[in-house]
Amino acid sequence: MRFAHGRLKQKNTYVFSERCELDLPGFKNLEGLHIGYGLFPVVTLRTEHGKLNLNFQRKQDNFNVKYLFAIVMLLLVNPVHVLDWQDSPEVEKLFSHAGVQGTFVLYDVAEDRFIGHDLARAETRYIPASTFKIANSLIGLSVAAVKDVDDVLPYGGKPQPYKTWEQDMGLRAAIKISNVPIYQELARRIGLEAMQDGIDEMDYGNGEIGNIVDKFWLEGPLMISAVEQAQFLTRLARDELPFPKEIQAKVRDIVQLEQNEHCILYGKTGWASAVKPNIGWWVGWVQKGDKLYSFALNMDMQQASDAAKRIELGKASLKVLGVL
Repeated sequence: MRFAHGRLKQKNTYVFSERCELDLPGFKNLEGLHIGYGLFPVVTLRTEHGKLNLNFQRKQDNFNVKYLFAIVMLLLVNPVHVLDWQDSPEVEKLFSHAGVQGTFVLYDVAEDRFIGHDLARAETRYIPASTFKIANSLIGLSVAAVKDVDDVLPYGGKPQPYKTWEQDMGLRAAIKISNVPIYQELARRIGLEAMQDGIDEMDYGNGEIGNIVDKFWLEGPLMISAVEQAQFLTRLARDELPFPKEIQAKVRDIVQLEQNEHCILYGKTGWASAVKPNIGWWVGWVQKGDKLYSFALNMDMQQASDAAKRIELGKASLKVLGVL
């Protein structure tokens, strides 16, 4: 069992007779939440070095896991907000000046701290749209749906919204132009069961893909928040996802956008057109020497011309925060 921002995830259970210790990177600010209900012993929740410790007031030689589930249910009903977040007035001004409703999240990995604009929206889940191509690539390579990122996939021969999509190509070329039919073909080759397994292993968003394997990231039910995007991409940048390191390296390579003497920028856009208003995404990370920053922007898009604002606002936010 793992917790992420007060929410239960059904994996990796650690239960001890007197103390339960759960891996919880990011739980830095929780100091001594006391619980004392009749059906289980008094418990203190505290964090030490990024781990959540449940310390029981007296020794429980026959500790029943139902006590832990009771604690979990309390956290679910009354989630403990532990995100280390700082509002940025500078980023807020950028969004206001652009007339855009949206959020920007920057995660400083070394400091384990988030900074950005509109925390409430940053924690709200939206359809990932083409940002899911990153996860789709990881799963596809891991189950050998394609041999490598240059293995050519067919687009299907049907007319597409963009002429550039009307050609067969590999993942390297397809992700650069966000070719939807190529990635739909990849998803069909992966199959529903393997796709669900991959998403569960990555702990991606709400984890829901329904029963149509080639549309769930475009129309739902899959959803993810900006905060979760930044956390997911941090794990990819650090080789911490549950896939072979060589596969993670290949996916990092195909989403690299820019490089100069100061930093390397990685990113992927998304455009969720199945909802009103449309949701625009730009997510990625910046490697700046030995410092790593992951980021995610999402915004309401009222018209097609708003699409350009995704990267414009994202880069402007990275600049005012001193990352670019």
